[in-house]
Amino acid sequence: QMSKSTGNFLTLSQALDKFSADGMRLALADAGDTVEDANFVEAMADAGILRLYTWVEWVKEMIANGDSLRSGPANTFNDRVFASEMSAGIMKTDQNYEK
Repeated sequence: QMSKSTGNFLTLSQALDKFSADGMRLALADAGDTVEDANFVEAMADAGILRLYTWVEWVKEMIANGDSLRSGPANTFNDRVFASEMSAGIMKTDQNYEK
């Protein structure tokens, strides 16, 4: 947590240098969604940077191995289950935003 009272304070510039803009975005997005004071947790910023790095590496691997991925019609049982779950999720999201 970052607070002046615990002597754990970073300026915006220092935080950007330490965590990058993307790391800051992830940590701030997780800092609190309630009316209580939000806490910036440095461990969340570090974890966010690691997740971003892992994702970028996975994307690079998928691009490099794109020729070995499956192609053709998406009509297996798993394809149909995936499409059904995605459709159900979209419908639930639409219902929540119509309120």
